[in-house]
Amino acid sequence: MANNIYQFQAILNDGQEIQFDEYAGKVILIVNTASKCGFTPQYEGLQKLYAKYQAQGFVVLGFPCDQFGHQEPGTDGEIEQFCSVKFNVNFPIFKKIEVNGSNTTPLYQHLKSAAPGILGSKGIKWNFTKFLVDKQGMVTKRYASTTKPEDISADIQALLNQ
Repeated sequence: MANNIYQFQAILNDGQEIQFDEYAGKVILIVNTASKCGFTPQYEGLQKLYAKYQAQGFVVLGFPCDQFGHQEPGTDGEIEQFCSVKFNVNFPIFKKIEVNGSNTTPLYQHLKSAAPGILGSKGIKWNFTKFLVDKQGMVTKRYASTTKPEDISADIQALLNQ
């Protein structure tokens, strides 16, 4: 198992493959997203965090997922358009993935193992579960869907200041 996330890669919404070592030295917030969820308005808060801290070396990575209540039924193109038009999102949005089950992407296998949930559970419970990663690519914290992006601000700032 990797110690950090830099060995992983993922495919952006537009088909471009990203090697996670491109994010070395940055503080990263990784989020599984959905367009038709009660937490979908968190896109706005995520975008605000990105805008606030981007110049200091912070990035939000959005991973659409349709495993919870079929709340992300759209194509990658529809998802990108929704995020852009409705929430002015300009942080990276990746192709739709699975975060639980036998088709879980290797990145999410690592995230869940590095930062288990309450009582040590590894599964992702719902859309908008968030993982905070430090400048060395180490997963530092996992946040529940109910945690608002703005409530993570102090943790982001602390990692940026390290």
